[in-house]
Amino acid sequence: MTSQQDSQTRSQDAPPLAPRRKRRAGGRWLLLVLVLAVAGAGGWYYLRGSDSPETQNQPLLARVEIGDIENTISSAGSLKPSDFVDVGAQVSGQLQKLHVEVGDKVEVGQLLAEIDARTQASRVQASRAALAALEAQIMSRQASLDLARANAQRQERLMAANATSQQDFDTAVANLASAEASYTQLQRQIEQSRSTLSTEETSLEFTRIYAPIAGTVVSIEMNEGRTLNANQQAPTILRIADLSTMTVQAEISEADIGNLRIGMDIYFTTLSGGQRRWRGSLRQILPTPVIENNVVLYTGLFDVDNTDGTLLPEMTAQVFFITAAAYDVLTVPVGALSYGAPAAADGAPGAGAPGDAEARIAAARQGRPAGRRPPSGDGTVPARRPATVTVMAADGTQQARDIVVGVSSRINAQVISGLEEGEQVVAGVIQGAAEPQQQLQAIGAPTAPRGFGGGFR
Repeated sequence: MTSQQDSQTRSQDAPPLAPRRKRRAGGRWLLLVLVLAVAGAGGWYYLRGSDSPETQNQPLLARVEIGDIENTISSAGSLKPSDFVDVGAQVSGQLQKLHVEVGDKVEVGQLLAEIDARTQASRVQASRAALAALEAQIMSRQASLDLARANAQRQERLMAANATSQQDFDTAVANLASAEASYTQLQRQIEQSRSTLSTEETSLEFTRIYAPIAGTVVSIEMNEGRTLNANQQAPTILRIADLSTMTVQAEISEADIGNLRIGMDIYFTTLSGGQRRWRGSLRQILPTPVIENNVVLYTGLFDVDNTDGTLLPEMTAQVFFITAAAYDVLTVPVGALSYGAPAAADGAPGAGAPGDAEARIAAARQGRPAGRRPPSGDGTVPARRPATVTVMAADGTQQARDIVVGVSSRINAQVISGLEEGEQVVAGVIQGAAEPQQQLQAIGAPTAPRGFGGGFR
């Protein structure tokens, strides 16, 4: 009886087994449903992607258009005035007055500054007085010379008549020579005094400083009241620059020197100029290089008109040397070109008319391409090159065609013959949609169920 009661008590204390089995079966069914849902979604997306026409690669079409092509070599540069003068002081003294300010435009001969002129004025006055004294003495010396000349002539007549002594004759001749020498000496002193006076007057004029050229005052180095010492070195008071023409100093790498030539076309832009281009031609390449961090740079110079005053000294310029160019010509993307075996023989359909190509090349070599402006620079035409393009016809068919190209850049190439404006060529391939597996990853869906035992709790 006691053992039967113990078994009944244990059966009452133990938890029921049926609910645990039911919860475990429900979790498995939930896991199976989620796996089937993911697999179904992946299959539907795969079937939808395989049926969509967007998964196919499409040709990238480009239109043959009229445009410009330029091959350039770029470099950094800075702007300098084409002509400038450092105006200094040639005499010492205190800078008494400045008549201009920075930015003022001046004309040739305009008064710029004045230096205290009292010292120079005193010297001029002293020199004039000394000259006047010498000029007063010249009258006395002239009278003495006339008397000595008359006595000598008299003694000469008496000597001829044997009416005077030799001693009196010699004395008269000596007195005449002495009077002439004294008169000549005084004349030289007067000339020296006049030269000194002229120097002093020039020094006095130097106390008033005038503009040597027409231009703009770009800097003032001295202020009023400062004492200038011009005995050892002429001090610079201000600088005048002609800003109507600016000179660009471009830093050219030694690797690019061989591709440049005097007279080639150049254009440059500035940080403040937006899309505006200033153009010029290469005037000079300085033979002395500048070495910076073991990099050898040569300086190229060219001038540009600055009548509107937009360009200012020391502006930074991005310079482009045009090595080859063609303007207002047929252009095609370089991605559409292939170089190799021709698509068809000359004269075959789609190959382009050879006679027309020869006419265009001959006209271009004469500097007047048929219906186009000639390339810039020296007017020469680069060597033509055969190439092949794929032309998309109006009915959607593709046809390989031989053409002749000229100037080319990294983007476009000049079409000399073989194509017409408005035609479409294949310039590449538009990639279709990604593979279904990649598409699933792109949208963040799991590619396969992971951890059946521990992925869901």
